[in-house]
Amino acid sequence: MGRPVAIGVQSFEKMIANGYFYVDKTGFIRDWWENGDDVTLIARPRRFGKTLTMDMVERFFSVQYAGKGEIFEGLAIWQDEKYRNMQGTRPVISLSFSTVKEADYPSAVLRICQLITDLYRRSGFLLKGDLLSGEEQEDFRRVSMDMPEVVATMAIHKLSEYLSRCYGSRVIILLDEYDTPLQEAWVKGYRKELTEFIRKLFNATFKTNPFLERAIMTGITRVSKESIFSDLNNIEVVTTTSEKYEDALGLRRRRFGRPFPSMAWEG
Repeated sequence: MGRPVAIGVQSFEKMIANGYFYVDKTGFIRDWWENGDDVTLIARPRRFGKTLTMDMVERFFSVQYAGKGEIFEGLAIWQDEKYRNMQGTRPVISLSFSTVKEADYPSAVLRICQLITDLYRRSGFLLKGDLLSGEEQEDFRRVSMDMPEVVATMAIHKLSEYLSRCYGSRVIILLDEYDTPLQEAWVKGYRKELTEFIRKLFNATFKTNPFLERAIMTGITRVSKESIFSDLNNIEVVTTTSEKYEDALGLRRRRFGRPFPSMAWEG
């Protein structure tokens, strides 16, 4: 009996644990890591597996899953001892802007602040002991849904510092659907205000962040560098016309008149 083909599953662990039909794309982990890009922006249409890929990367690297690499057994990445030893060794900050679809600018910022506050809530263990100074603990508690924008735009940067200090390793940051708020802002007439806020947030998070090891951003569109990316010159942009990661996030193109190479199906 064949494996069930599950539609719309975005959890890598659920996909593997339930034995659903899965194309082994764990080689993306090795390719991405060895390319060494500081920040990778992957732009693909919907249903190209972006969210599932981001969940896979988090599940592989995050210290939250240290010692739980059995989910990768039998997959391509697990055949490499170097990468088996890397599983569960990095602090990972993961969030998605998929729900930021507000009608106006204040509501959009409030929703983003809510997402950042959730990150801090899950990292509340950092307040225990003497890892953070008294002033840093005050800064930590200042992060809330109604925090000032100046606090919000630096919040992920600050959390990177705290996690890096806690684990002795720089962080990986994963941001899924980075462009959803901007698409909504364009349609509903507050693009200019939101662009300024996002620019400050991204600059602090992805550019002037010495506690960042690597980052991946995904979205449907590539926003021009003249807007939110005007301060960022460390981004590797991977679109549907790029050869990079074409095996992991889409189909290979025909080359020199030959058919598509065969795909390696897991199972």
